[in-house]
Amino acid sequence: MAKEPQAAAADAAQQPQVKSRVLAQYIRDMSFENILAQKGVSGDPQPEISVQVNLDARKRQTEHQFEVITKLQVTSKSKEKGDPLFMLEIEYAGIFHVEGLPDEQMHPYLLIECPRITFPFLRRIVSDVTRDGGFPPLNLETIDFLSLYRAELAKRAEAQKADKPVN
Repeated sequence: MAKEPQAAAADAAQQPQVKSRVLAQYIRDMSFENILAQKGVSGDPQPEISVQVNLDARKRQTEHQFEVITKLQVTSKSKEKGDPLFMLEIEYAGIFHVEGLPDEQMHPYLLIECPRITFPFLRRIVSDVTRDGGFPPLNLETIDFLSLYRAELAKRAEAQKADKPVN
């Protein structure tokens, strides 16, 4: 049985309206080492690049505000000998105002949706820093934050199983 338009509108009015916006984005910490220039590597090294991603979210003192930090560790080594070429560590943060979201949905929202919003800016910084550091610009592939979140949940579940005593 279909609802009357007025009843459907009343239901929609009762559901909380999610409000979200980015208040600020910034580099919290960054380090770039051009090891190739410091130590020198013979020949024309072909790079092998490794990227590690970690996420962190925390509530701020102001109501409905959260800081979401994407941490990248990018290392480049020569394929031939494994000599380090460069290393980039960056923590990129976004300050978000989020309200109207149920508590059980807040954690995944902060660690999936918020990093998706800031990632294009982080990608640009990584590209610029590697280029300015004397290497071809590194254009990061899009990161699947949903998969990262699910992998972290699975890792935590496994750790909890390992910590439980067996009867």
